[in-house]
Amino acid sequence: MAWKKPDWLDASHVQKVLRNHERDESIEVFGISVKPAVAKGDNYTSDMHRVAVEFFRGRNDRRIQETRSIIVKVAPCDLREEWIAGLGVFDIESSMMSATLPKMQEILGKFSPESLGARCLYYQIEKPTHIVIEDLTKDGFKMAQQQLGLDLNHSVLAIRNLARFHASSIALKEKYPKAIANYKKGLFDKDHPIAMKLWLNRSLRSLAKETTSWSELNPQIPEKLCKLSDVMYEKTCEVALYREDDFNVLNHGDMWVNNMMFRYDEQQKPIEQIFVDFQFCHWGSPAEDLLYFFGSSLSDDVRLQHRDLLVSEYHTTLTVTMSKLQCKTAVLSFDNLQAILKKRVLCELAAVAATLPVVVFEEREPFNLEDVLKTNAEFHHPGHRGKTYRKIVTRLLPLYNSMGILDV
Repeated sequence: MAWKKPDWLDASHVQKVLRNHERDESIEVFGISVKPAVAKGDNYTSDMHRVAVEFFRGRNDRRIQETRSIIVKVAPCDLREEWIAGLGVFDIESSMMSATLPKMQEILGKFSPESLGARCLYYQIEKPTHIVIEDLTKDGFKMAQQQLGLDLNHSVLAIRNLARFHASSIALKEKYPKAIANYKKGLFDKDHPIAMKLWLNRSLRSLAKETTSWSELNPQIPEKLCKLSDVMYEKTCEVALYREDDFNVLNHGDMWVNNMMFRYDEQQKPIEQIFVDFQFCHWGSPAEDLLYFFGSSLSDDVRLQHRDLLVSEYHTTLTVTMSKLQCKTAVLSFDNLQAILKKRVLCELAAVAATLPVVVFEEREPFNLEDVLKTNAEFHHPGHRGKTYRKIVTRLLPLYNSMGILDV
């Protein structure tokens, strides 16, 4: 579907947003320019618009001119609409960005000055459902080059910030127990609309069909994948099920490369990372975020050589941050962290089947989520045909098979 600017996204609406956020009725917007904020196929649960704004405001008896860039995230009005509404993701994200995330940031305070996410300027749940946030590109943040996966420098930054995110959520729950009460459903929940089941099960079935011609694999593996595809979503929901007696945190919930931005120094080395897209935040095991990140976003070199290092970096940062924040919750031991990662490794396979092919696909053919949602449609994920993807997955699938997670 071709990009189209929403009719309601005009100077008058943007003026209302800025006046409300800055509590300044003198703001007069006289010009806006609206463009797509991300490439086609890079965002599935919303439509993203970058708005360049020109406006006047009164200050000390003077009328001064300013410019601003904002991001407007809009609930889709196509085949995805019913699915998105059923998920309630805009309610979750608006709550996260307007209330929960600022509290987490405040708790981190002087111990960790790095930002966890962008500021929310405005949100509206009634139609047209949308959220307005600050444009992080003005501060030098940008998306990483995703095709080869994140290298070690990017991955370490992301994993340390994830640990701070998790630690601050524990401190938040201890201080305000009700603050996380509404964050119950992540990507994998049995009560989600059937479209979520279709997304994962059809992605795995597509992978199963593609691998039948891969001579590198034992023929049993495609057969197992095909059988598993009938129940993959249900089994992943069981693995991800919240358990009160576990070590739990507020998960980002959709922890992959497209949901983070980085800032770089003059040598283009990443020096800061920030999260975007908080639509699937939920209280549960940190293994979900870690495994989804490992399965979807690492370069193969990092996946092969440095996975243990990333787990160690996460655990160290989590432990240190919880100590600084004086959390009463007992810290998860390193051995227990390794155990919960092994126990929930199906979450990693889910990312490998459904998200990794989007990340590494060489042709950059946009992935159309609507193709997955069409009833009774035969779905072939274009990313499963990629050479890079095949190289990675022919090594991973035998490993998963040896762990027994491909068996129904």
